[in-house]
Amino acid sequence: MADKKEGAGRRNGAGSGPQRGKPLFAAVDLGTNNCRLLVAEPRGQSFRVVDSYSQIARLGEGLHDSGRLSDAAVERAMSALHNIRGKLRQHGVGRVRCIATEACRKAANGAEFINRVQSETGLTFKVIGAKEEARLATIGCYDLITPDVKSVLVVDVGGGSTELSHVDAGAIRSGGLAGLLRSAPILDWTSLKLGVVTLSEAVNLDDETEAWPVMLDRARAALGAWPGVSRVAEKLAADDGYLIGTSGTVTCLAGVHLKLDRYRRDRVDGSWLSREDGRATMELLRTLGVSGRSRLPTIGEERAPLMLAGCAIMEAVWERFDAHKLRVADRGLREGVLLSMMHGKRSSRRRRPKRPAETSGGVNVG
Repeated sequence: MADKKEGAGRRNGAGSGPQRGKPLFAAVDLGTNNCRLLVAEPRGQSFRVVDSYSQIARLGEGLHDSGRLSDAAVERAMSALHNIRGKLRQHGVGRVRCIATEACRKAANGAEFINRVQSETGLTFKVIGAKEEARLATIGCYDLITPDVKSVLVVDVGGGSTELSHVDAGAIRSGGLAGLLRSAPILDWTSLKLGVVTLSEAVNLDDETEAWPVMLDRARAALGAWPGVSRVAEKLAADDGYLIGTSGTVTCLAGVHLKLDRYRRDRVDGSWLSREDGRATMELLRTLGVSGRSRLPTIGEERAPLMLAGCAIMEAVWERFDAHKLRVADRGLREGVLLSMMHGKRSSRRRRPKRPAETSGGVNVG
C-alpha cells in the first residue's frame, strides 16, 4: 500500500511523460520500513521536486528474530520497487542512485535480495554503511540550520537503526554546500542498533502501558552506551544548539501537534517543536493507543503500531540532550543523495552517452 502522506505533501508538477529541459535525477531509499523515491531537477544550489513516492514495505519485519528477510517482506519490497521502476520510466530519468540501509546490512540474505532486485527491475542498489547514512541525512538537512546556531544534532530515526550526528554549523555556513559535499563537518556521530521496527519487535506490545517503560529503558541504554554522549550533550548545551529530527516519527509528531486534517509538507518541514509540545504530543499518542493513533489523518493504520517505539527513541534522545527545541525535517537521505549527485564532484565530470536502459533510470549511475 502506498504511503499517502508522501504523495500529498511532496508531489510537485509530476507529468505523464518524460520531462523536457533540465535533466532529471532520482534517489531511491530502501529502508527497513519504507521504500522511497524522489525525482527532481536542479535549481540553483538546490532542486525542484518533480515527483515523489513512498510505500511502507516493512522489509525488516521479522529480521530481529530470524536474521533474514522474510519471503513476505521481500515480495512487498519487490512490489514497491516495480512501482518505482515504472515512475522512473515514466519521467525518463537520466541519473538514478539507489541506496539500501540497515535491513540489507544486517540480513543474511541481503545480498541475495539485492541481486534479485537488479535482475528483475534493473535497479542496482548500494548497501551503504551507517556513517554514510548519517552523512547523507546531514546533507539533506543543510538548509534547516539557522544562521546563528553553532552546532546541531541531526537525529535520523529509521526502521532498523537510529543515526545521530553532532554537526559544526559554523563550518557548514563558511564552507557552503560545496564544502559540505566535500567533507561534512560532523564532530561526532553514532548509529544505535535500534529503530522503530527493531524496537517494536523486541518488546511485547499486547499491553502498551507495560511496553512503554521497557521501550524507553532500552532506548536510554542504547544511547547511554555511546562513548561520546556526554561530550556531545555538554557541547550542544554550551552552543545553545537544537535537534533536527528527520524521520517519519518526527514528521508524524509535528502533524499531530499542528492538528492537520491531512499531511502537508509545507506546514511540517522546517517547523519547530518545543520540548513541552513534543512531550505533550507523545503523551497523547500513548494515551490513544494503536486504534486511536490509526484514526489520526497524519498517522494512519500502517504507522500507528510503530509510533510507540518512535516516541520512546525520541523521548530518550530529547531528555539526554536536554535541547529546548527540535526542528522538524521532512527530508533526509534522498535529499542528501540528490544534492550529492547534482552538485558533488562527480556530477561535473564528462560522462559517456547513456544506453536507453540507463536513461530510463534502470541503472545506478553514481
